[in-house]
Order: sequence, then structure tokens, then C-alpha cells
Amino acid sequence: MGFRCLPNGGMVLRMRTGISFTVSADDRQRLEAIVRSRSSPQKHVWRARIILLSSEGAGTHSIMAATAKSKTCVWRWQERFMEEGVDGLLRDKTRPPGIAPTPPETVAEVVRLTHEPPPHEATHWTSHAMAERMGLAASTVQKIWKAHGLAPHKVKVFKLSNDPAFAEKLEDIIGLYVNPPERAVVFSVDEKSQIQALDRTQPGLPLKNVWPAPLASRLMNGLDRSCKNVSGISVLWPLP
Repeated sequence: MGFRCLPNGGMVLRMRTGISFTVSADDRQRLEAIVRSRSSPQKHVWRARIILLSSEGAGTHSIMAATAKSKTCVWRWQERFMEEGVDGLLRDKTRPPGIAPTPPETVAEVVRLTHEPPPHEATHWTSHAMAERMGLAASTVQKIWKAHGLAPHKVKVFKLSNDPAFAEKLEDIIGLYVNPPERAVVFSVDEKSQIQALDRTQPGLPLKNVWPAPLASRLMNGLDRSCKNVSGISVLWPLP
């Protein structure tokens, strides 16, 4: 390393080929203030020390030993100071993202396909199946689903009756609540959740000869217990 003093107190330093810079008196004051300040980030401190040691004529290996940095790191920040001065030591250069963002049209296609049944034999899309279909990474598909609040494995369905007169019956039942006849009393008796719905779509499921305790306690009073195994029970409540 060589250096040449300037009339204003600064000096021109020459490091490896292609790198030379001037450390003015103002630059030295700023660099020393960074090193002394307890609030300075450590990365700013060792960068300033590299330039200060360089201004004192220290060689690359001496600077490496004093700052515990590699040769390429010392050269990098010497070059940064040459190009941008002290301000260049106080910021990191922005780096381009390692992975390009997913195009909006690709995101829209993933969302559209997610709402449709998969072409293969499966109940729903998986991240790996969607990734293979769209040529994306499974993690990218998962990020798209999360951003759009999609969870294909959580399927919400409503089972409709296959009764041809279902619509008419539905209107009649709803009409009792919306516009009941005069002097009418509407009683609502709920069934066990999804029992009849499953029986319509999966009739092969065996029926258990066990009544739910709350329902049994209400229905068995006044009924012959021999009827508890009958699949259907019609009850006529006597009028007072």
C-alpha cells in the first residue's frame, strides 16, 4: 500500500489494483466519531475502522487481523468508500430478490383451480398436486392459499335431499316460520346432526340401537320400550 499526503491534511491511499481514495480531515472526524459512539451499529464501527486503518498505512493483512474480517470484505469496503465516501459505509446495498415474484395471472389461475375439483382421484387439491400442475414450488402454492384465505383440505358442504319435492317442502316449512297460519303453534324438533343426511348419501352405514340420552329421556316416557329398536316412530301428542 502506498499513500501521498495532500496540502489540506488528507492523503491519497493506494490499495490493491484499481482502488485508491482520499481521506480528508472531515472524513476522518466522521469516521472517528462513528468508532467512539456507543450507539453506532457494530457493522458501521468495523467498516469505519477499515478505512481509518487504511489511512494509517496498515496493510490488508493487518486490517484483517485488527477487524477479524476477510480479505474480500476489506477490499469491498475500501472500494465502497472510494465510490461513495463515508455515507456509503453507513448503508447496505439493496440486493435483487433471489426468487422473482409470482406473476399475478399465475396467482389468479391457482385461485381459480383451487375452487374447482382436481382432475385426479382426490377429494381436494393438495399443495404438491397444484404445484405440479402449475409448475410452481409447493411452498409458493401454500403462500398463495394463505394470502387468499384458502384451505382446500377444509371442505364445507351442505347435503341436499334427493326428494323430488324437496323445494316445495322446504318452502312450506320456512313459510310456517315466516308467515304462520292464524292461531297456529309451530313445534320444531331437531334431529341428531347429520344422521339423516348421511343416511341419504351413505345408506350402507349401520344404525345403532342406542338413543341419545337426552332424546331417550324425553321420548321413552309414555312409550312402550319395545319400540326403541324400531327405525321410525310416529308420536301423536294428545290435545288438552
